[in-house]
Amino acid sequence: MKTVDISLNSIDKVKSFVNDISKFDFDFDLVSGRYVIDAKSIMGIFSLDLSKPITLNIHADDASIEPIMGTLEKYLV
Repeated sequence: MKTVDISLNSIDKVKSFVNDISKFDFDFDLVSGRYVIDAKSIMGIFSLDLSKPITLNIHADDASIEPIMGTLEKYLV
């Protein structure tokens, strides 16, 4: 598992983020405070406080992390 902080501070960014990570066949969790939601759920993301950075847990094997990180580059804090 890899953990990174991301920023999803606009509706367009949320839609783009969900589209980007849905291409991968791994689990992604967003953690904000005591809430943990499926990062592929647009409705779940909108239930979080998007004004602050959010922690993303990537449940993928080490060999798959590099292409995922390339896709997530524009969201990293």
